[in-house]
Amino acid sequence: MTHWVLHVDMDQFLVAVELLRRPELVGLPVVVGGRGDPTERAVVSTASYEARAHGVRSGLALRLAKRRSPDAVFLPVDFPVYEAASARVMETLRSHPGAVVEVLGWDEAFVGVETDDPVATALEIQAAVLEATRLHCSVGIGDTLVRAKIATEFGKPQGRFVLTRETWMDVMGDRPTTALWGVGPRIGGRLEAIGIRTVADLASADEAALVAAFGPTNGPHLGRLGRGGGRSRPDDTPWVARAHGRETTYQSDLTTPDDVRAALRELAARVVDDVRKEERAVMRVHLKVRFAPFFTFTKVRKLAEPTYDADVIARTALELFVALDDDRPVRLLGVRGEMVPPEGGY
Repeated sequence: MTHWVLHVDMDQFLVAVELLRRPELVGLPVVVGGRGDPTERAVVSTASYEARAHGVRSGLALRLAKRRSPDAVFLPVDFPVYEAASARVMETLRSHPGAVVEVLGWDEAFVGVETDDPVATALEIQAAVLEATRLHCSVGIGDTLVRAKIATEFGKPQGRFVLTRETWMDVMGDRPTTALWGVGPRIGGRLEAIGIRTVADLASADEAALVAAFGPTNGPHLGRLGRGGGRSRPDDTPWVARAHGRETTYQSDLTTPDDVRAALRELAARVVDDVRKEERAVMRVHLKVRFAPFFTFTKVRKLAEPTYDADVIARTALELFVALDDDRPVRLLGVRGEMVPPEGGY
């Protein structure tokens, strides 16, 4: 028996859940996001494959999504329904004999298995998920978490794809570094600036050059990523939150100090409600501000002592805001409370 990593990724998850209760929408371009109103400020959470064919992607403003896909059906986000569906998916994965499940999000997880036929195991898991939830998933199969994660993209939708050390360079070598998990346009641009354009370039890059450009931790990590390396076994240790945050995109810009002060008080109160459930006080306050039209800043401050006091958190966030010394209208505010570590650490 050989150890394999399966990356199970639900296909168009939020849309798929919605289609179960709205079967008349099957085959149509469907967009889930915000309150389902494309005239409001909100972004796409998930788009159906039919909508994606028109260029609609997660994170796109709903107004732009409407422009790209005028006939799309827009639906509001329904968190409790998606969370319940996610719980059924994860329970199904954990019920597979011998599986070690590391949850990545509500629609994806790594599954470690011992098997001589990983494709057959992937088929079994897909069938079990479909039977339990009526939802389809794709499965990437690899000998590391990185390879399994990337393999999934070649298997979508509803398929399977195997990516191993032996096939890694044939499949990935000529692709841009941004095809790698965790390498976005910014990191890709920095890599290109030092002559690294493809996955093969990164895999063979001099580690000293990567350390010089990205530091002693991130540099070697990027090199391993280029080779598809890293962990080969999922970790099912329960995830422990380090922070809780709340943010709001306002339908009308906040234009006065009183508007901002009131909004920060509301966000701080919601954060405190969340951290009280963890029974770990806030030790650092993070502020996120997006000024109109789309300029985003973040600031953080350590508190003199940990607290559950929403007034202290709101006041600290306001001080961080004032320190920005920017009088442009505010489009978005976010407050995040970083909590003291649990006993024994993370």
